[in-house]
Formats: sequence, structure tokens, C-alpha cells
Amino acid sequence: MSTERVTLPITGMSCAACAQRIEKNLKRAQDVTDATVNFATKQATVTYEPGTMTTGGLVDVIRRTGYDTAGVAQATLETDDSAAEAAALAIPGVLSASRHSGTLQLTFLSSTTSVQDIEKALQTKGIAATKQSEDVDTDWEQTARHEEFVDLLSRFLVAVSLTIPVLFIAMLPHVLPDDSVLHNFLELPSMDWAQLVLSTPVLIYSGRHFFVGAWKSFRQHGADMNTLVALGTGVAYGYSTLSVLFPGFVSPNTMHPPVYFEAAAVIVTLVLLGRLLEARAKAKAGDAIRSLIGLQPKTARVVRDGSERDVPISEVVVGDAVVVRPGERIPVDGEIQSGGSAIDESMLTGESIPVTKSVGDQVFGATVNTTGSFTFVANKIGKDTVLQQIVRAVQDAQGSKAPIQRLADVVSGIFVPSVMIAAIVTFVVWFIASPVADRVTDSLVAAVSVLIIACPCALGLATPTAIMVGTGRAAKHGILVKDAGSLETAHKIDAVVLDKTGTVTEGKPRLVEVSPLGAYTENDVLQAAASAELRSEHPVGLAVVRAAGEAGLALDEPRSFESVTGRGIVASVSGKEVAVGSLRFMQERGVLEPALGHEFEASAAKGRTPMAVAIDGKAAGVVSVADTVKPGAKEAVKELRAM
Repeated sequence: MSTERVTLPITGMSCAACAQRIEKNLKRAQDVTDATVNFATKQATVTYEPGTMTTGGLVDVIRRTGYDTAGVAQATLETDDSAAEAAALAIPGVLSASRHSGTLQLTFLSSTTSVQDIEKALQTKGIAATKQSEDVDTDWEQTARHEEFVDLLSRFLVAVSLTIPVLFIAMLPHVLPDDSVLHNFLELPSMDWAQLVLSTPVLIYSGRHFFVGAWKSFRQHGADMNTLVALGTGVAYGYSTLSVLFPGFVSPNTMHPPVYFEAAAVIVTLVLLGRLLEARAKAKAGDAIRSLIGLQPKTARVVRDGSERDVPISEVVVGDAVVVRPGERIPVDGEIQSGGSAIDESMLTGESIPVTKSVGDQVFGATVNTTGSFTFVANKIGKDTVLQQIVRAVQDAQGSKAPIQRLADVVSGIFVPSVMIAAIVTFVVWFIASPVADRVTDSLVAAVSVLIIACPCALGLATPTAIMVGTGRAAKHGILVKDAGSLETAHKIDAVVLDKTGTVTEGKPRLVEVSPLGAYTENDVLQAAASAELRSEHPVGLAVVRAAGEAGLALDEPRSFESVTGRGIVASVSGKEVAVGSLRFMQERGVLEPALGHEFEASAAKGRTPMAVAIDGKAAGVVSVADTVKPGAKEAVKELRAM
């Protein structure tokens, strides 16, 4: 039976155990064949059999577990088809659908699908539907990350501002002389009340997420890192509060029992700091995805009803004729219908020298048109474009689990119960071994210490965060990692293969050689070729003109200029006909000298871009352009080898 795959953004997760709990419940759901939840990316990737299970059903499972989803959008479609509601619910990403008097009300996940995708999916089922309205936050992920960061920052600032005086009151007496005025002042019972007042907002406001998370875990008959934090800080705070309110009950032998407000406040503050740093790292990792998506233009110029019009990129459909002018980015993938140009495809291939394209050639969205204008027919849009496939590859890599992470998940699953058992055993041992007067205090402090020391959840968080940040930074530098397993095995690499472009080279073409033929000199060939290329906008031609200027050659303005896309140019310079272009172009013009072909092929064999030059129908020579090596490339390769 066929399966569907959907990615669901999840909110409310606070540690790796949350991800495990959601993953376990999703796998138990009917018709779900596989589920992976990544805490670092806060996403669930679910594979299921479409039938009784829908995206809405998967979200219900997540909500019953105590969490929710983000990026929910709404739309209204006009349709009279009674089957539209059931058909829409079966589309991956659609959460709910209800039909009322000719309209279909939809809620869907904007990260998974779009109104255009829903319309097309309905059309494939023979249901005509037209968008009436739409309410989508296109930047919901960045908004959610920003809100999370701001919330963590505000709670951390409150915590740190109140924890510092609590720490000052609690710890300073230990370093002051016993007979000093400040020591005696800080030892007053009223100082315990001050600590209670200061630490209460830290626990209730700044640390509320730990207690909420622990309650969610308890409701699901589980325990996680929030449980440790909540137990450790809650017990320390609760015991200290009882000591202040009922000192005689807690310690009958003294009316001033010790308090541990500073322990509870400091732990909340430190764990919040850790989560604040995690949120910052995840936000930066998301920049890689946003920068890739930002390469795609927002609009496209399409030809409809005989006239050109600018439409949003989401409204381009397969079969549209799209016009691209010089300097513009190509909006979607397609095939050139008329015209031609040199296309900068470096964002896809890393090749800095633009690729000449003519009728019948494929062009790709987000690449840059450098010179001419052309019209192409869109054949891939939306998620089918090469750019979106790259984005999806990066997202899949960030959300995948490395083999070592699966082991970490198993260990972290039994880690929390083990720590709680260890804390109970510690309490019992200290209660038995301590003097009767101090047994409650000593055993409680020892048990709380065990819980607090185990609080940081690096075990379940370090690996997914490292994968997310690592793949994100790699994508930002043009390196695509297939999955977390590939990243994990990268430490075994013993050879690195570099292509010439964008790594060890400058990334822009330069003239590297002039090979004259017959009686012509290097200056003759270069001057003729550069003069002919004066009106050209092609990067290779511009490199020849630039080299002639650097050599101090006087160039003549061409009186006539003809460009043959994909072949070369012909210009009239000082009364002579100068042709510059490919070997095939020369052969078409009757220039068949063997020496020209030999020089041309010899240059191409060296990885250069050769251009044959003919003057008045006779071979004059070959000018060769290449992407030159960076000055520090040799040292960089040496350093890479040493690593």
C-alpha cells in the first residue's frame, strides 16, 4: 500500500525526553509506519498509510501527548463539489476541512503544504476549487523562534537579577569574619524572609516551564529532564519555605534551620541560560534555510492573454511562459523557448563562469541571468524546483538522527528514572547514617544534590543540536550533507576532492593565455578580440576586454556587432571582419585551419575556456580564459592536508 510522508512542526518541547514521548505515541497510532521526532529542529517526520489516518489525526496525537503544532494557516476555497471536504482531509498537511454554501474552509500547516498545492491535489481528483481568501504567516518559523528567544531572555533576566542578591545573602556570611557587622546582619532570621521573597518569582515565573513540563510527563506516566529540575528546585524551595514559616517543626533543636533558596534559584537561572544559548544556536542554524529560500524571487513576469504581467511566484503554473531580463533571477525551473543568455549557476554548481543557454536548454530557479533576455516555459514549480529540493535536503539532514543519537535517546530514556532512584537511595542512606538532630537536613541536601547535578540534559540534546548547527553552517557555505549518518562518519574521511571553482579559485574569469597563429602577434590577436568584444556583456568577453586594458592596448570601437547565442560574435573593427567564438562557430564560417583546432583543443584540455579568433576569414589565434587560483590556495590546501 502507498504511504504518505509529512513533517509537523511541534511546540512545547523542552528536552529530548519530550521528543521521545511524542515519537513513541506517534508510532503507536493507527496506520503510522514510522515516526521520527527531532528535539533540535522541533519537528516530527511521520510516514503513514492514507486511509483512516490524516494529518489532522497525527496532530491530535501530538496534542493528546501535551504538545502542539506551529505554522497553522487558514484558507477559503470556492467549490460546489460535495466530495471536496473528504478529498481535502486526505491531503498531507491539511488539518481540517468543512464545506458551507459553496465554500470550503481549510486549516493547514503552511510548512507542509500551500493553497496552490491543495488546489492542484483537488484538481487531480476531478474537483474544481478556486482560492477565495488566505491567511498565512509566511515567516512563522522565524516568528516562533524569535518569540521563544524573547520569552527565555525575559525569564532569564528576571531570574538572574533576583538570584544574585539571594546568592549574596546566602554565601557571603561563609567568607566574612564571624564577628563582623555584615556577617551578623546577614545571619538574621529576617534575611531568610528576604530570600523567600526574592526566590519565589524565580521559581514561579522564570522556572514555570520546568514544572509544567514535569506535569506533562507525569500525566503520560513518564519522567524527563524537567522532572529532575522541578524535583530538585521544588524540594529545595519547599523545604526552605517550611524552614522559614515553621522553623520549630522542621528543626526542633533550633529556631533558625538552614535554608537553600540560593540552590533552587541558581539552578533555575543556570538551566535557563543553557536553554537561551540553545535557542540562539538553533535560530542561527535556521538562517541557512532562510538564506537559501531568499534566493528565489518573490515575483515572476509571465505572458498571459498576449501581455506580460508580474505575478507572485506562488501563482506561476506549469506551462506559463516566463520572461527574464538581464540581471534578474530566474523564478522557477523551465526550458528556454526563445532568446538566450549566459546564466550564472554558481549557487547550484559552484561554477563561477556563466553557462551559455539557448533555445531548448534547461534553466533553474534562483540562478542569475547575466546578459540577454529570453522567454522560457515553466516545467517545475513550488516544491519540485531544484532550489526547493536543496532546501528539503538540508531540512531532512537537520531532522535526521545519527546512529549515536539513537543510542543517546535510549540512554536518556532510562537516565531520569535511574537518577530519581539514586536520589531516593541517597536520602535513605544519609537519613540512617546522619546524627538524629541533622538527619532530615543532611539527607534532604544530599538527595537534592543528586537531582540537581543530573539536571543538564546534554545527553539527549548535544547530538541533535550539533547536527542541526553543523548541517546549517555547511549549507551556508555551499556544502550539502545528505543525513546525520553521513555527518557522523565524516570523521573517517582521509581524502578530500576539490573542484577548481569557488574553492581554490578567485571565482571570476581572467585571460590567462593568448596563442597567435601565422604572422599575427599576441597583441594583434588580443587587440582584435577585445575590440570585437567591446559591446559584449558576456563575462568571458569582458575578461578579454579587461586584459587588453591592463596591457595598455588601444581598442577600436566596432562599427557593427552581431552575437550568435551559444556560438560567438562577429564585428567590424577598423575595416576588418573579426570573429570570436567556439571552434564549431569557426567551422561554420569556413575557417578550417588544423593549427587553430590544435591550439583550441590543447587549451580546453587544460581546463580553460578557449575562444578562437579569426580576422577576415583567416585563423588569427586563440585567447584562453580561466578561473585563476587564489593567492592563498596553496597554503589552504596544506592546512587541510595537515588536518
